[in-house]
Amino acid sequence: MKALYFRMPKTEVESFRVQIDKMPYFYDTLHYHPELQITLILKSTGTLFAGDGIHRFQPLDVLVMGSNLPHVLRNDQEYYAPENQDEAHAISVFLKKESLGKGFLELPEMQPVKDLWHQASRGIRIQHQAPNYLTEQLKSIEQTQGLQRVVQLLNIFESLTRVQEEKREFLSSAAFLSPQKDTDNQRLNDVIDYVMKNYTRDIKLSEIAEVAHMTSEAFCRYFKLRTRKTFSGFLNEIRIGNACQMLLTEQYNVSEVCFACGFNNLSNFNRQFKKFTQLTPSQYVKEYCYAGRSQ
Repeated sequence: MKALYFRMPKTEVESFRVQIDKMPYFYDTLHYHPELQITLILKSTGTLFAGDGIHRFQPLDVLVMGSNLPHVLRNDQEYYAPENQDEAHAISVFLKKESLGKGFLELPEMQPVKDLWHQASRGIRIQHQAPNYLTEQLKSIEQTQGLQRVVQLLNIFESLTRVQEEKREFLSSAAFLSPQKDTDNQRLNDVIDYVMKNYTRDIKLSEIAEVAHMTSEAFCRYFKLRTRKTFSGFLNEIRIGNACQMLLTEQYNVSEVCFACGFNNLSNFNRQFKKFTQLTPSQYVKEYCYAGRSQ
């Protein structure tokens, strides 16, 4: 797999694209494109990589990804199983700044949208616990055509600009250095792909450096420069994210989750879990599982 510039297909009868993804798992290669992307997750869970950020995604998440921000939605491992009956489902809108006409964003009335567009360069996530006006607007845009679709897009932008700042979560740091070469994207994609397939076991630094076709020392410098993280920190983030998902299913106890996610002992697992979630595994289960059951 090669992570390259991703070209969005567009016809002469549309100024922007609405795309429905309904498949066993989402497109899982690190990619970027010049269009702004607005995505509503309808079904499935997994790990979102955007710039130098790593996050979990779940149904009713609304994601706003800016132009040329490298990203990938990587579904949980069970979605790749041949016997999997679940599906990944999302609705996305792709558009360029000039999609609605050159100078459109320069209109005084469009200043909030212009500000949102600028913020999206870091990627934005808006989480929801239940369907609402914004999620329904995105869900229903598929049913519109022509001028009605343009009006619906403007309604979506209006709703996005009304989301309170504290409810907008940036996905990538302001200091993120976007890869400018195909080889950089290829290298990051290979590392992500390898880690997602092997995080349940011990991954040596020399092993992952070989995947990137670099020496261990060069890989450490490269990885820290591109992601603002050490490789061990990155690996632990992936493991803890999957541990959270396993704990929420209530099918496994803490000890089982610890070893299933690649940790060798409970004390290290508990320490890393609290570092990334500010909670112990037991506290996490009480806060999220019990809260969800009482609703």
